[in-house]
Amino acid sequence: MTIPAVDPLPLTGLRVLDLTLARAGPTCVRHLADWGADIIRVEPPGANEGFGGSRDGFDFVNLHRNKRCIALDLKDPGAHAAFLRLVKTADVLVENMRVQVKHRLQIAYEHLQPINPRLVYASISGFGQTGPYSKRGGVDQIAQGMGGLMSITGEPGRGPMRVGIPIDDLTAGNLLALGVMLALYERKTTGKGRFVHTSLLEAQVFMLDFQASRYLMDGEVAGQAGNDHPVNIPMGVFPTADKPINIAASSPKLFEVFCRAVGKPEWLEVPEWKTPAGRSKDRARVNAAVSEVTKTKPSEHWINLLEEVGIPCGPINDIAGVFADPQVQHLEMAMPIKHRRLGDTHIVSTPVNIEGLESGVRRDVPDLGEHSREILTEAGLSAEEIDALKARGAIREA
Repeated sequence: MTIPAVDPLPLTGLRVLDLTLARAGPTCVRHLADWGADIIRVEPPGANEGFGGSRDGFDFVNLHRNKRCIALDLKDPGAHAAFLRLVKTADVLVENMRVQVKHRLQIAYEHLQPINPRLVYASISGFGQTGPYSKRGGVDQIAQGMGGLMSITGEPGRGPMRVGIPIDDLTAGNLLALGVMLALYERKTTGKGRFVHTSLLEAQVFMLDFQASRYLMDGEVAGQAGNDHPVNIPMGVFPTADKPINIAASSPKLFEVFCRAVGKPEWLEVPEWKTPAGRSKDRARVNAAVSEVTKTKPSEHWINLLEEVGIPCGPINDIAGVFADPQVQHLEMAMPIKHRRLGDTHIVSTPVNIEGLESGVRRDVPDLGEHSREILTEAGLSAEEIDALKARGAIREA
């Protein structure tokens, strides 16, 4: 199903070959798709449900909107030749195969760059394109562990804990989309494409951020801090008379305002609590004191009181609560779509806002091979050539 765009989007006219699977690569492509690029998703003819579960499932529908699809067997010489004709017309190619797989299929950067020197070839790997781990396959949780995240997530003494979302996949995809745009911007001057790549491991190390620089500059190896901030206190989860809330009052100014707002100005005179470093060292006693106060009133009382005096705070929502939140609804993060089989439903909207432009779903998820003939015709193949590929199973039409 196609819905015509009201206004040209920033990436209208950009052609992207999407050879991605799982989540990291599709996350990159989703940014390009949402903002107008012509995405040609290349899948094997026997993919059936596709990578990412059922084509009508919540994951696939959310990841693969705004695309066309060709089912093409890259192992078949004729289909491979047809793919190379697509490469000649493309601005960007995105893939997240194992390094050795793309070389075996002869679709690595060094194979395609001579065919189209303007091509921006974008890759995500598990651990990097080169190096001792370059041939390993990587998935999100493995990178969370190897990249240090699980060692600093969770409560002290409870053992390593994964984050509840595929944060490495998502971060790597976001970073690759940025890399693609940088290379496209440079191409305006040079006329040449680039090989742009990142990995789950690099994305995770990058996301360690201050915890990493803490170690690199000060030699401190962070541990688990549970719901507390690693260094800023009080900042974390506190009980109330009905349900816990988050409070962030760790800076000198905010701590003073907080103490007075909750009726405890005497906390300002506790010697150990006069500095952020002192409160951090005495975190157990600070948190216990704050908890004794906050549990006397319901969450709404504290949120209203603290918001009024400028203390960052908020409820702890489950996912249903997130989408019931009036601010989330105002931001329209649940994007309505009309799916050919599912009817009216919702997926997650893009978080990128460009004033005066509106992204959305112009195409729902394509069926496997839905646009095979259309795309190959655009690449210059004749009807007879397409029929020959179809006859030997090298392409598939929906």
